[in-house]
Amino acid sequence: MRHNVTYTGIRTPRGTLVTRDGNAFDDKTNLRKHSSTGFDWGLESGGSAQLALAMLCDFLGDDRKALEYYQEFKSDMIAPIGRDQWQIKSEAIVNWMRTRLRETRDASKGPVF
Repeated sequence: MRHNVTYTGIRTPRGTLVTRDGNAFDDKTNLRKHSSTGFDWGLESGGSAQLALAMLCDFLGDDRKALEYYQEFKSDMIAPIGRDQWQIKSEAIVNWMRTRLRETRDASKGPVF
C-alpha cells in the first residue's frame, strides 16, 4: 500500500490526464479493458471503471484485491467527481477502504433479530 501520495486528474481539450505525484501510472488494461478512450470521471462509465481499477491497483499494490473492490470505488469515489480538475489523497483511499471493509464485515454477520 502506498502512503502519502496524491492522485491528480485534469480534463483538457485533448483528453484526460491522471497522475500519481506527477507521474503516470499503469492503466491496467491488461487486467480489464473498460475503455478504449482512457480514463474518465464524473459518471458511471467505462473510463471511470478503468480509472478506479488503475488507481486501486497502483495504490494497493495488489491486483486481486483491487479487482474485488474497484467497482464500488468507482461508484463511491470516481463517478461523483464533478469537476475538470481534482485530487484524491492516499488518506481518502485508506478511509474509503476501512469503511468498505467494515461494511463487508458487518454484512457477513447477517441480520440481527
